[in-house]
Formats: sequence, structure tokens, C-alpha cells
Amino acid sequence: MEFDWLDVHFDLKKVNPREIAESFEDPFAIRLLPDTEDDSAEVRYFNLGKTLNNRGLFSVFWTDGKNYRIITSREMTDDEVTFYDRKNAEWL
Repeated sequence: MEFDWLDVHFDLKKVNPREIAESFEDPFAIRLLPDTEDDSAEVRYFNLGKTLNNRGLFSVFWTDGKNYRIITSREMTDDEVTFYDRKNAEWL
């Protein structure tokens, strides 16, 4: 998995690239395709994953199957942490 870090539109000091990569490598990460009514729009996906330090990150990204372009990334909200924990409990 290759990440494209050129021209990102969020602060890489708040969420650094290493942490984002770790959240994508989380074996329990949840990737979602949001509903969209515009078929011509570029498809963007959501990723909810945790870093090695257990920091929950929510990322919006685009991929061509090989390269990943992160649109935005931030810490998970309390509701997102609950969703992540609930979904992972269902799979155990």
C-alpha cells in the first residue's frame, strides 16, 4: 500500500503520516463506502482504525487499488469509537 502525501489539505503535525499508515494496517480497521447519489463524483472511502499507540483515527481517502490519497484524517469522535468497538465485538 502506497500513500500519496503531496498537497494534503490537513495538518500533518496533528496527525502524522506514520499514524495514518498504522491505522490503515490495523487488522480491525473498518473501511466503508459512503452512499452517494452522484455517480460522476470521485469515490471516497472512510477508514476507522487504531494506531500502535491505540489512537483512533478517522480518515477519508481515495484509492485506485494500489495508491492511497488521504483527503483528511483526524481523531475519532466518541460515537466513532463506539461504532468501531461495537463492529469489532460483532466479529469476535
